[in-house]
This record gives sequence, C-alpha cells and structure tokens, in this order.
Amino acid sequence: MSSTTFPEGFLWGGATAANQLEGAYDRDGKGLSIQDVMPRGIVAPPTEQPTADNLKLEAIDFYDRYAEDIALFAEMGFKTFRFSIAWSRIFPCGDEEKPNEAGLAFYDRVLDELEKHGIEPLVTISHYETPLHLAKKYDGWKSRELVGFYQNYCRALFERYGSRVKYWLTFNEINSILHAPLMSGGIWTPKEELSEQDLYQAIHHELVASAAATKLARELAPEARIGCMLIAMPTYPLTPDPADVLAAKQAEHANYAFGDVHCRGEYPGYFLRTLREKGIELDITDEDREVLKNTVDFVSFSYYMSICETADPAKKTKGEGNLLGGVPNPTLEASEWGWQIDPTGLRILLNDYWERWQKPLFIVENGLGAKDQLVEVDGEKTVQDDYRIDYLNDHLVAAREAIGDGVDLLGYTTWGCIDLVSASTAQLSKRYGFIYVDRNDDGTGTLDRYRKKSFDWYRELIASNGATLTDPS
Repeated sequence: MSSTTFPEGFLWGGATAANQLEGAYDRDGKGLSIQDVMPRGIVAPPTEQPTADNLKLEAIDFYDRYAEDIALFAEMGFKTFRFSIAWSRIFPCGDEEKPNEAGLAFYDRVLDELEKHGIEPLVTISHYETPLHLAKKYDGWKSRELVGFYQNYCRALFERYGSRVKYWLTFNEINSILHAPLMSGGIWTPKEELSEQDLYQAIHHELVASAAATKLARELAPEARIGCMLIAMPTYPLTPDPADVLAAKQAEHANYAFGDVHCRGEYPGYFLRTLREKGIELDITDEDREVLKNTVDFVSFSYYMSICETADPAKKTKGEGNLLGGVPNPTLEASEWGWQIDPTGLRILLNDYWERWQKPLFIVENGLGAKDQLVEVDGEKTVQDDYRIDYLNDHLVAAREAIGDGVDLLGYTTWGCIDLVSASTAQLSKRYGFIYVDRNDDGTGTLDRYRKKSFDWYRELIASNGATLTDPS
C-alpha cells in the first residue's frame, strides 16, 4: 500500500440534484423548471407541459423523505452532502422580485437535518433546472437579463443560508452548455437551430453571472467558499502522431476555458482565437471584465471517463453515451452505458488541474451507473454491487496518489449516493447509489430504501479516512 493518506478533515460524502430526487414538482408554490418538461432527459425534445411518464415529477420523493435519507447518509458517516436548490422553488417563474417563502422553508428543514447529524452542506445554486418561464420567455441564458435574475436568486440564498452553508457551487458542469444548451443553459431554441454566436454569448452571460455571484457571496457570506463546477474529461491523443496530440490539446482547451475564466478572471488567448476564427464578436462590457476578476476559491468537477481525440476524420468514431463526443480509447473497458472506465485518468486530471490553477480541488461527482438487481441475503433485501465497490475503490486510490503528488484535494462526493433519476436519459434503471430505491422506469415501486453492499463498504472507508482502500490488482 502507498504511504499516502487522505488529509484530516477530508470531506467524504455523496452528491445529488434537486430535479433528480426531490419530486413534489408542483407543491408549496414551486414553478415549473425545464426538467419538468424533459421526460426523456437530453435524448428527446421537451414537451409543452409535464407528462405522466416523466419520472422526475415524483423522482424518489426526497421532498417528503429527506429526514429518512439524511439519517442513512449519517449512518454511512457522511462528512458532507452535496445537493442543489431548485431555482423555481425559490422564484417560481425566475423573474419575480421576492422569493417564495415555502420554498425557502423547505431547504431550512433540510439544513436542520444536516446540522443535526453533523453533515456539512455543499450547495449547487443552479443544477440543470432553469425555471421554464425563463427558458420560454427569455430563451434562457441567451438573454443578458438572466444575469440579473440569477443575482436576485443568489441574494435570496446567501441572505437566508449564508451563515449555514460554507461551500457553494455556482453552476453545475458549466461547460456542458456547449453540448446540451437546453439542459445546461435553459436555451429554448432547438440545438440544431442555435447559432454559435448566440451560444457563446449565453456562455459569456453564465460566466459573468458566476463571477458576480462569487462577489456577492463574499459580501453577504464572507465565511463561505465559492467554487465553480466542470465536467472533467481527460483527452488523450489516439496515436503519437503530433497532429493527434494537437487535436487532443485543442479538445481539452474547450473545457479548460471555463476553468481558466473562473480561476484567472479573464478569457485565455486560445479561446479568443476560437471566437475570431468562428467570426463571433461577443457583447462584453467594461463592467463584465471587472466582474470576471472575481475568481473562485476552489474548483470542483465531475469525473466519469476519459476520451481520445484524433486529427484523422476516418477514425472519429463517437463513444456510446458520451455527451462530449470524443473517440473511444481502445485500451479501456466501458460501463453498461458505454462510458470508458479510467481510474488513472483521475490522477492525471487532478495533477493537471492543480498545476494549471493552484486552487484547491473537490471531486463532487464520480460513480458507476449500473442495472442493479435487488436480492435477499440473510433475510434482508440488498444489492451485491461488488462492481461498484471496485470502481470506487480504484478511483479513490488514484485520488489518494494525486494527494501524494501534492494536489490539494478538499473532498469526494460520489454521484447519486442514493438511487435517483438519470439526467441524461431520465431513467431509474441507471443506478449509482449506495441505497437502492424501489422505483422502476415504468413508475412502479414502493419507494422503499434498501442498503446495498457498497453502503457498508463506504461506511468503513469513511470511518478509516480511506485506510481500507485496496491497491488495484
């Protein structure tokens, strides 16, 4: 075993999103979000109104069962719990002046439970759930007006919870707007009709809003730490051909740009070149440039897979289920959903991010989606998910080794620590959790909770601060 250990105070936990677990889509004054009309996730166009086949409308009923679920997280020993606040619970349309008190009160209750169990909240302000009204009336983040609406929303959160929440993330996977403009940017214009000019202007508006939220948090919640959140995906050259190496570098630039702005406070030269070559002229004000200088305290990210890139058009095959494109790596195995499994890529990525930005890092999503089977063992229902244990073990070994390399890593929250509705396909059969939820893709099920084998594994891992990890064979 390596002599490297996880630091004292390392934040072990799990991660979720409001639209994937809360349910109660129309209760206590909540307005509709884009997710309420996306019954097939990103694989099909939205509907005009919520439909009965949208599993997210009920999800796993965390809205009523949050105390039960948080108690299970505490039983595992969670030090932190990442959840998002549903924007349309606080501002039902998104453009109101005053927040919905019933929505604020719900998250007060969630925070009460977390505090009771000594679990640190890690809050995502906007996680793929732009209010539907903002999407339809303003075309989402294409409109500069959303910067002001988002600031009003952030102000309500910081004023209400600023003394209770230490860690905030401004936007979930902000770079995903390049590939999923409706889900990520609330842009109602169909992707195939959206111009690059409008897409990049929307990106600029989100980046300005994120920096402005960072500035506002420092005024209203000075003890808080504000982070950005990225999809992290190492991109390797498919061959040693220098043309492939350059193609991989350019593909990584598309994702690095979002972190560079958050960490350095200005657009990098390679990004400005991309705009010039595309003939894009962004509306950037002097005030925007000043606001962007409000850089984040830490960088958080999701990590599920790596990809390859090539300059050879004949070899540009897309990996199954891969939101960001890329070429499958012929040396790696894949999950049931075609996501290539690469623990070493996490160590590479952590070193790259640390060396590039010199900001503390936080792994806020990582996990294995699989079709779990509920079985009975010694009279108890469970899932024998050794495949998940192996996946998490190997990725955490890579994270541990990155710490040994000198990386400042704040914590690790597994994605979907309790089974929830998939963002990409809106299925429940794609399960990530330590806790099995009895609900199926057709909407049937009791919603009862059952501990999987990985539940006890993670509990022991947290209790030992990572000492129970085993080196991959």
